[in-house]
Amino acid sequence: MTDTLRTKPRFIRVWDPGVRLFHWLLVVAIALAFLSSEEESALSAWHIPIGWFAALLIAFRLVWGFIGGEHARFANFVRPSQIGPHIRHLLSGKATPSIGHNPLGAMAVLALLALTAATIATGVSGGEDAHEVIAYTLLGLVCVHVAAVLLMSHLAKDNLLLAMVTGKKHADRYPDAHDAAPPARLAVPVAAIAVGAAAFGATRVDPQAFAPHASAEAGERGESEHGERGETEREED
Repeated sequence: MTDTLRTKPRFIRVWDPGVRLFHWLLVVAIALAFLSSEEESALSAWHIPIGWFAALLIAFRLVWGFIGGEHARFANFVRPSQIGPHIRHLLSGKATPSIGHNPLGAMAVLALLALTAATIATGVSGGEDAHEVIAYTLLGLVCVHVAAVLLMSHLAKDNLLLAMVTGKKHADRYPDAHDAAPPARLAVPVAAIAVGAAAFGATRVDPQAFAPHASAEAGERGESEHGERGETEREED
């Protein structure tokens, strides 16, 4: 019995539920945003609400970066000074597993947050060309990020995707590590207030922010038809 307990794999808690939920909801939001971006898409009416939903996720993550679990906090994973040594290790064929985000992964997280926010901002402001360029840059970075996660999982013998699902990693890969400190005591209500404030702000900008929107093409066609009817009526008068 004792031998069984000793050989049983042990796990350490790394990612808190909040950061995991954010991660996968953002994956879904970005995927749906691209699927709904074309006028002929069956989801096109939901493109704008999906963008606003992504904005709420960004608001949550920014707050969670200060009050979330140990490895979700910006102060614990944003380490620019370690990028150089990390790259040198990779180039030498060594991949030291990181209990949280590795230095390059941390930069990717910040870039993904910034590009998602920029995509939303240009969508709201109506900068169609900039919106499209930034959106496709975001998609490219997502692809690079996924490839890097798979590569690091292989090199470091550490299933990073599974860890973001379960929140745990094998303790034998991190002999000196411990369970991550949990989120702050009031983290959940504070984050809920931040998301609620962001949702309120969204409705101030767009009163129908979270309702399906008619496609821009349909709106323009309706305005054109309305204008033509008005001109016909004036000519008849």
